[in-house]
Order: sequence, then C-alpha cells, then structure tokens
Amino acid sequence: MAKEILSKDNIHLQVKLNSKEEAIRYTGKILVDGGYVEESYIEKMLEREDVASTFMGNGLAIPHGTEDAKKNVLETGLSVVTVPDGVDFGGGNIVKVLIGIAGKGDEHLEILSKIAIICSEVENIDKIVNASSQQEILDLLEEVN
Repeated sequence: MAKEILSKDNIHLQVKLNSKEEAIRYTGKILVDGGYVEESYIEKMLEREDVASTFMGNGLAIPHGTEDAKKNVLETGLSVVTVPDGVDFGGGNIVKVLIGIAGKGDEHLEILSKIAIICSEVENIDKIVNASSQQEILDLLEEVN
C-alpha cells in the first residue's frame, strides 16, 4: 500500500523558526524522516529558493526541490509546519505556513494546484496557523491526500 501523502507525523504545529533557511531545512527534514525523500533533497529545496522564492502570498510558502531533484524523491509526500510568529522570507514576506512538497513524476503539479486553491482563501491559512491539532489540518487539506 502506498504511503499517505500527508499524515499526522508530517504536521508540526506552533514551531519557532528564525530564518528562511532554517524553515526550509525543517520542512525538508520532515520529508526525510518520513521516508519520502533522500537527505540530499533538502539541498535541492534550498537551491530552488535561490532561483525563485517559494513564498506564495497570504503568509504561505511551499518549499520544494528543483526539477533535477526528482531523483531524490522516494515517495510523493507533504509536510506542513505552522509558524504563528512568522518567519521572514525576505522582502517583507512573512511566512506562517510552510507546506513542503516532494512529488514523484508530475504528481506535485496536481498537489500544488489543490493547495493553491485551498490556500488562496486567507481564512483557510488562518485556520491552519491557528489549528490546535494535526487532525484539523488533515481535515482542511483532505482533498490533497
């Protein structure tokens, strides 16, 4: 049976992060620990950020690897990290929700579009940031799973 794309173990609430790099590493480490990606995928996430910011607006960032990082993906998966105090992604962009993505083949494109739709509504971002349990976030993102 295939792994769940998003499980409770991949959701970390109320995390304090001090920098964009720390935030991306933290988000990537959840994917590594869950067996979704090889450790080297984290460096590809940082490379991607150097090319173009993964800040999406509404306090959301979606860190993911570069195109050539697909070889480092073992299984399609997501990680969700809430940072109520926010973390600066540069240019005054404060991120309160990080959703790390690792996709096999083109699976990440469909996941990205679902996340973008859900997170285009500011109240959904607020619900994620203020969630008191992983289940609340799973319920909100259930169509991604």
